[in-house]
Amino acid sequence: MNEQQWVQAVKQLDTAMQMNRSYPDYNLAMGECKMNLGETREAIQCFSVVVRARPKSIAGWEALICCLYIAGFYDEASEQVLAALKHTENKPLFLYYYSAICFAAGKSKEGLLQLERALHKSPKLVKKFVEINPSILQNQQVVDLLARFKRNKKK
Repeated sequence: MNEQQWVQAVKQLDTAMQMNRSYPDYNLAMGECKMNLGETREAIQCFSVVVRARPKSIAGWEALICCLYIAGFYDEASEQVLAALKHTENKPLFLYYYSAICFAAGKSKEGLLQLERALHKSPKLVKKFVEINPSILQNQQVVDLLARFKRNKKK
């Protein structure tokens, strides 16, 4: 995986998973490989195994939500974000993801509200918000909110 040889990594993980198909770490790695191979549905299945086995795993939820987002399954991604917030004691990271999903689904008002909540809870995580969709910085409302938050923070 470190060398981005996804097909070879899948073969190795398949062998390892013959012993324990539901082992979360193997599923997390397999999901990453499947995502990089463009096998989104298989990746979603792997990440779902991770969050079922470890519902407090931030990495598992993050992988599942990002996979759903990238695949354009915004309704499902939204449901999973809400579940992640519940299981991880409202980690601010998931507010950023929820905001990004709202914007992608055309719900700008809700996206702005969630972004503002996230900024108040953990401004450092805004990088994750931009990483999931860099073109979000072309949205003037987002840029204005980020600038306003930055100005208020300096005061």
